[in-house]
Amino acid sequence: MADVATQPPASPSRKRSAEPEEPSSTALTKANTETTLEGPPAKKTKLIRRKRKPAPPQIDPALLETGKPPPQTGTTFNIWYNKWAGGDREDAYLSKTAAISRCKVREHSGWTQADKTPGSFFCLFFARGICPKGHECQYLHRLPGVYDIFNPNIDCFGRDRHSDYRDDMGGVGSFMRQNRTLYVGRIHVTDDIEEVVARHFQEWGEIDRIRVLTARGVAFVTYVNEANSQFAKEAMAHQALDNSEILNVRWATVDPNPLSQKREVARIEEQAAEAVRRALGETAVRQIEGRETAEDRAQRRLEAGFGLDGYEAPEAIWFNKQKEVEAAEKQAQLDGPGERRMIEAASEQEAQALAETVDEPVQEQPSNGILGSRALAALQGRSANATPTPAPSKPAASAALVGYGSDDDED
Repeated sequence: MADVATQPPASPSRKRSAEPEEPSSTALTKANTETTLEGPPAKKTKLIRRKRKPAPPQIDPALLETGKPPPQTGTTFNIWYNKWAGGDREDAYLSKTAAISRCKVREHSGWTQADKTPGSFFCLFFARGICPKGHECQYLHRLPGVYDIFNPNIDCFGRDRHSDYRDDMGGVGSFMRQNRTLYVGRIHVTDDIEEVVARHFQEWGEIDRIRVLTARGVAFVTYVNEANSQFAKEAMAHQALDNSEILNVRWATVDPNPLSQKREVARIEEQAAEAVRRALGETAVRQIEGRETAEDRAQRRLEAGFGLDGYEAPEAIWFNKQKEVEAAEKQAQLDGPGERRMIEAASEQEAQALAETVDEPVQEQPSNGILGSRALAALQGRSANATPTPAPSKPAASAALVGYGSDDDED
């Protein structure tokens, strides 16, 4: 017993040393597992928003010779075509001069003074690659897009179009027909002529189709957007492809192929249908196309009566009403939340809140109208404090009801 009493207690250090230690192999395994689970650090992509650069000048102003007529190649100068006529055809072909510069969209595009004005036209000299003004130009220095829509009487450069094409199918064009196809002549015939034409003309916009007559060195390029075809006609006039030829770019005549004509008619009809869909709205389109649900039909019957028993408005009035409602919803989204005004059909809580704002006590009176007695009392109290306005000479007609004719002869 004495030996037990004299035995000193175990120290904490001895207790820690008495605990079994983990093998070194296990510790190494855990460390390796943690390393493999972590893996390489994730790469973070940083988005850099670059500001749009200003449009640079394309050519030195000293190189432009303005006010001089073209070199004489014939006997008569035609002011309508701005060229000489009466010469031999071979002489006219040999006298074609190449363009002094070419537009490079990636290098020459940028913002100009015209970007501040909505609806601005594109720069004709920028398309030809000879605009010396740069960002000080009053016209756009970029390619036309899908949302660049202009009046059919003018082209994308702001030039007036005519009722008929010129005899040589050059110039501005005609507003009687939407022409998206260009005739490209004088192409040097090679084995890869189709690839060369597609590579050079796709720079000016999205291409719908290309047809190449290899034996004749002629190509027909059709763009998706008409404005891009107008831009490409000026950009590729007197330009060269890969063999230093001088291109002859003109408007193409009507394609006599029946399949092409049907395809063009179908495209125009689809554009018209899309415009009608946007004008009518989603609800009316679903009803016309037979995709109207049961809830839509019940809601239409309820709203078509305009609160009148036994009355059903015609389709024209219903469509106009739906259009006004959708326009009001879009305008409300743009304007944001506004002040809520209660005119009729007040609830009990709202009527009580309005009644408390009146100084005089309100007495309950039976009312068979649309408004409750408390709401009427509150409105009467507000009208007493408001400034009286002159009564209109004639009652304003409701926009929802049809203006039927009366029996009076004066109407």
